[in-house]
Amino acid sequence: MPCISLRKAVTFFVLFAAIFESSLASILAVDYGSDWIKASLMKPGVPFDVLLNKDSKRKIQSSVAWKKDERLFGSDAANIASRFPQDSFSSLKYLQGAPFNSDIVTYFTSISTAQISETDRKTVALKQSDGTEWSTEELIAMQLSYIKKLAEDLAGESVHEVILTVPPYFSQLERDSITDAIEIAGLRTLALVNDGTAVAVNYAMTRTFSTTPEYHVIYDAGASSTRATVVSFAAAEDPKTKVSYTQINVLGVGHDRNTGGTELDLRLRDILIDSFMSKHRRDIRKDRRAMAKLWKEAGRVKAILSANSDATSTVESVAFDIDFKTKVTRSEFEDACKDLHSRFARPIYDALANAELSLANISSVILTGGNSRTPMVQTAVKAAVGEDRIALNVNADESAVLGAALYGASLSRQFKTKDIRVTDVLIHDIQASYLASNPGTRTIHTTVLPAGSKHGARKTLTFKRKEDFSVILNYPNEVMSGFPREILEAKIVGIPEAIDNLTERGAVDPVIKATVVLSESGFVSVGDAIAYGEIKDDSITGKLKGLFGGGGDQVPLESDVDEEAPKDEKIEKDKKDKAKKPLGKDQNTIPLEIEIVYNSQGPLSLVAKRAARERLRALDNMEMSKQLREEAHNTLEGYLYKLRDLLDDGPETPFMKCSQSSERQTLSNKLSETIAWLHDEGDTADTVQLWEKRSVLETLEKPIVHRYKEIESFPQALNNSQKWNWSTRLFLTQARENITADAIAGVPSKWTSQELDALEKALKDHESWLHDGVERQKRTKMNEDPAIETKDMQQRAKTLEQHLQRLVRRKVPKVKKTSAKPGDADGSSSTEPTQAPGDSDRQPGHDEL
Repeated sequence: MPCISLRKAVTFFVLFAAIFESSLASILAVDYGSDWIKASLMKPGVPFDVLLNKDSKRKIQSSVAWKKDERLFGSDAANIASRFPQDSFSSLKYLQGAPFNSDIVTYFTSISTAQISETDRKTVALKQSDGTEWSTEELIAMQLSYIKKLAEDLAGESVHEVILTVPPYFSQLERDSITDAIEIAGLRTLALVNDGTAVAVNYAMTRTFSTTPEYHVIYDAGASSTRATVVSFAAAEDPKTKVSYTQINVLGVGHDRNTGGTELDLRLRDILIDSFMSKHRRDIRKDRRAMAKLWKEAGRVKAILSANSDATSTVESVAFDIDFKTKVTRSEFEDACKDLHSRFARPIYDALANAELSLANISSVILTGGNSRTPMVQTAVKAAVGEDRIALNVNADESAVLGAALYGASLSRQFKTKDIRVTDVLIHDIQASYLASNPGTRTIHTTVLPAGSKHGARKTLTFKRKEDFSVILNYPNEVMSGFPREILEAKIVGIPEAIDNLTERGAVDPVIKATVVLSESGFVSVGDAIAYGEIKDDSITGKLKGLFGGGGDQVPLESDVDEEAPKDEKIEKDKKDKAKKPLGKDQNTIPLEIEIVYNSQGPLSLVAKRAARERLRALDNMEMSKQLREEAHNTLEGYLYKLRDLLDDGPETPFMKCSQSSERQTLSNKLSETIAWLHDEGDTADTVQLWEKRSVLETLEKPIVHRYKEIESFPQALNNSQKWNWSTRLFLTQARENITADAIAGVPSKWTSQELDALEKALKDHESWLHDGVERQKRTKMNEDPAIETKDMQQRAKTLEQHLQRLVRRKVPKVKKTSAKPGDADGSSSTEPTQAPGDSDRQPGHDEL
């Protein structure tokens, strides 16, 4: 039994340790944009801030590239686009979940020099100049893996969970694409959060609100699009726990997927192209390198025009060995973008309309996103809402990622943050389509989740069916040109058996119930399906229940029942688990199986994700091997130069004094041989060969290095040994005096004579060994191996020290009490004194040691 208890205790400890380690895991937040990536790490003990890249920059360009066989990220990747235009990949956000023949892919080809191809899923792959193809998900996974490595370097541990921002207009295809990339990168999706909502969390973190709602517009002018989100902020109190918190409700969203900073760059690049062609009468649109150079220059000129009325553009050897130079004015740029002016403000009006609010209800319009700094954008927004409503009180670049990090922290119990609760909304209608129950009849379309439905909502559909059937979830309206409307098909199977089972038990008119769920991350699915039938109870209790209305709910057939939303996730999970329990406790329901079928452009299969992850892992391993080989090559090369310098130095150097001529000759010959080998075969040698060459040379050098290190260390080691000899001798003298004093006083002593004799013997042995070694060392030349090793001196001195300290630290024995003698007159007991008269004169016995 004790053995079993111990085993249980060990098991419990292991489980507790695993749970505790998991509970202290870090959370990575990523704001993945078309142009820039911002990241933040939430970890106990690490300051909360934006994650820096290897160049200590607070944001990272959304680019990945290859320079021959070297993979680059961030600005390094973006900067080589003009040299390797087919091997540099940026603006990949446009391609997330995009069908190959969609309009957004056509737009991507107008801004990118990358070569694209169609995958077997009818999505987009990008092709390197050597023909290697990468899916969009794989390239984005590479960037996320790079961010993951930066976070792990900061955290000092593995990072597994990530929360990532997405635009609120993202369809399920696009959300599936980014979560696939997250999984391929070796991360787990904690949540997806709409970027406007993340900014709202960041805004609320340092502010307090009253119970009266405040309405604000989060205006996000990004590179790929422009979004406006109407949110309300209010103080609230949990009626059960009485805990106060800040409630954020998203009320409406407006967006323009085709108006953003990238479109401005495109218009400005067209100005530069027209200027070049008008001056030189040559078309450069087919020159990929020229297009990459002008795209980079357009971004630079746009930044200058944000603060100046004109800018000079200069590009060396843009094409045909022509150095290009031109002047661009802000008025010329704004005139080329005049059709965009009204579109910059349109999302605000749409968001207000969806929220059923007017501008008069809005306290402020909070500007965020890098494109919000552009003068024409600010002019358009000010004209729409008034300058007095413009607020610049959040960091335009970092508010989204910091808000996402705080939102992610609120999902974990390990972080203590301000209690902020968020309710987000769906912006696309979602309908369920299914065949009517009568064979050969029409398809029924039912809007199950209209735009404005809250994240976390659940909708139950009820069907009068006896055979297996399918429910297709889709968008009634096209979310973007070229994108499929179908989201998924849920095949509900096992119906005939379940209906028969319920009928046998006495159920009356059994029906099928399927629940459509909208997750907190904006994913829609069919969560569960059951066969339901009220089983008639003929007992007296059952009849009484039926008489007083306890006979169960009347469920409308071929219709839907809306449940409250949002709901507590734990409660909903418990309900879902309860619904899935086999027939037993709930005699009225039987769970049904649901087979989810996606179209070809849906999420990657498990096999495909595993293959992609292995492919990236192989690439990482190859790059790591290459890095280790380069380090070995550089290390060997530097080591050869060092040895050459040592051999060429004058005769007074420690190396020359401590080496013999034969040793130097052997080392010199081997050095010359290794230098020649490195020159002839070093570029093709593997890591093992490079380290072996260095190891041979180190074996020859090591005895020489050991000699002069021993010479340097000998004085200190000798001094330490002599110190403990002296301390031990002093202790022995005083300890023997104390033993004599204790004997006279009749009290026990801390030590015995035998113990002191043993210590004295150890001391004499050490003194003799040390004296002999020092004498032999005096006769040893500098270029000969030492007669006595400093490590041996240190070890023997340590042994003597430990022997001494054991005696020094011993406590004084306690004096035993004695009972009263029969002849005492008063019958009282007496005790011996705790300190003998002479104890005050005793020596301390080196207690300071």
